[in-house]
Amino acid sequence: MEESSEEKASRAVDVPFNQEKKIITSAAIILAADQVTKRIVVNTIEHNSEGIVVVDGFLKFVNWYNTGAAWSMFQDSSLPLAILSLVALIALIRFRHQFEIETSTGKIAIGMLIGGILGNMIDRIAHQHVIDFIRFNINRRGGGALGYPAFNIADVGICVGVGLLFVMTWREQKREEKGENEKKGS
Repeated sequence: MEESSEEKASRAVDVPFNQEKKIITSAAIILAADQVTKRIVVNTIEHNSEGIVVVDGFLKFVNWYNTGAAWSMFQDSSLPLAILSLVALIALIRFRHQFEIETSTGKIAIGMLIGGILGNMIDRIAHQHVIDFIRFNINRRGGGALGYPAFNIADVGICVGVGLLFVMTWREQKREEKGENEKKGS
């Protein structure tokens, strides 16, 4: 008999957070990569300059400060966003068992989220802004560039972590639907 999601979640709850090695390790990797790359950028690229072109007309490294959230929404809100990040972090740790953390992918996804939240929260508290440095853009024929908002490793951790959780949830729903359909067919 296959174990239900609820049974798996209740079993996962029994593990104290400080023993969640895969979650803590993936969080530490994202956090360390984020903070190290931001220090490198701050020490090598002048703030608000044109940056360093990595692939002409496609990718460059910049040193931009963001006092808001994603895509520079909520500008000049670093402290409230840091508080919101702390609340999200506590909730994520407290309710992690609601996600599929019994799988390695689930543990890594939660760890990536935690590492990303911590990376940007540290910036908001220490500098009152987040350092964004990865900038994708496409040069237009008539001049100028069409660009994607700059981001950082913490943002990548958050987005990939959320994406993995979405995919895992979708796959679980498909499995449950398949199981229900097989029961109806019996």
